[in-house]
Amino acid sequence: MAIANYDEKIPNNVDLGDDRRLKRALESWQPNFINWWKQMGPTLPTDDVYLRTAINVGRDGWAQFGHVAMEEYRWGIFLAERDANRKVAFGAHKGEDAWQQVPGEYRSDLQRLIVIQGDTEPASVEQQRNLGLSAPSLYDLRNLFQVNVEEGRHLWAMVYLLHAYFGREGREEADELLLRNSGSSDSPRILGAFNEETPDWLSFFMFTYFTDRDGKYQLGTLKESAFDPLSRTCEFMLKEESHHMFVGTTGIDRVVRRSCEVMAEHDTYDIAQYGAIPLDVIQKYLNFHYSVSLDLFGSEISTNAANYFTMGLKGRWAEEAQNDDHILQSTTVSVDSLTESGVITSKEVSALTALNHTLRNEYIADCRNGVTRWNRVLEEFGVDFRLRLPATSFNRRVGIFSPIETTPDGEILSLDDFNSTKERYLPTEADKAFVRSLMKPVYEPGKIASWIAPPIKGINNQPFDYEYVHLA
Repeated sequence: MAIANYDEKIPNNVDLGDDRRLKRALESWQPNFINWWKQMGPTLPTDDVYLRTAINVGRDGWAQFGHVAMEEYRWGIFLAERDANRKVAFGAHKGEDAWQQVPGEYRSDLQRLIVIQGDTEPASVEQQRNLGLSAPSLYDLRNLFQVNVEEGRHLWAMVYLLHAYFGREGREEADELLLRNSGSSDSPRILGAFNEETPDWLSFFMFTYFTDRDGKYQLGTLKESAFDPLSRTCEFMLKEESHHMFVGTTGIDRVVRRSCEVMAEHDTYDIAQYGAIPLDVIQKYLNFHYSVSLDLFGSEISTNAANYFTMGLKGRWAEEAQNDDHILQSTTVSVDSLTESGVITSKEVSALTALNHTLRNEYIADCRNGVTRWNRVLEEFGVDFRLRLPATSFNRRVGIFSPIETTPDGEILSLDDFNSTKERYLPTEADKAFVRSLMKPVYEPGKIASWIAPPIKGINNQPFDYEYVHLA
């Protein structure tokens, strides 16, 4: 394994100093990235932030903590340790040595996968750029900025691959990653969920729980890729992604806890008047972010997914743990289906074409763990209300359910009936306005907004009242 070189302008463990052409290309891209960060990154001015910076990818630890000026954060290029004996674990190339270069016949498909993944990273930063102006505590502000800088580094990871392995076309695609912007009418981000607004912290926590969790599973499939540099890149990115999901899991947990505290204090479910978020509003936000995130898995039946698998470009979650032949030419699975009359049913299809469906099911099972956790808080307070995941058919715009509308229970509705009742299931403009009205910044160490409970412990063994962020 190459040791990370922090003397370089671009910290890295890919021996960038030995490839002068690549080094010059990335150093010429770096000012464009910094300009993008200044224009589209966090808007709240800070002197420094208590951040975790990657310094090593090995088993003995890979990060250091300290106050860092955001514009001086050491974004870099880090790949997980290389296994010289690694073999392709699936598809038509199963058993062959992992690829260190891009096979010519798969070049455009691999490039497309890397571009799509890369496009999500700056999109998240753009969606969250104004949240610092309404942070509920310095602890939360620090977590927001940690997510932001790591999304920036994940962009660097994909840009490195494009520059290093895809020539002029790769360099052009890397430039385009900084030209698209979340929500832009002229040049939006590629995937729909990354053009949605994140205007408040409840949305942010839902995003980091549900949408970043989709990112976990997408990175997990790319980690299985026969293209070893992509695999090693995604393996390291997954280490950082876990913190993003932690922010979402514990953030929602703390919102639910505070709502329960206010309900207990005033003996009422009507807690909006006391500056807390009602449980039914939390459920509506959950319904929206979960359903939008399901769309990121694509169509349940996909020849593209089948081709990527057969080519060896993109595997399954924990591929080597799957108990089958890892080729899937003769395996079938049951998937959701719609009859011509619009009735939801199921049918048997090739497991190879149902890979998106299978991955989505892994994701759904994972999402249930958070809901179970949040419901334990409700049980602790003796509250009868329970949060739940809506049916996979609810509020879908991609896949087999996109032509229909259903309730969160899966009951099919006409479009008129859905439109007349959706305020029961999805955040209304009044709900959004109320949540935004609570978003008042709290920047004093040890203090926190009234709508969220403090964390159980701080970051890196620091107390909650630690001065995680020094404002400008």
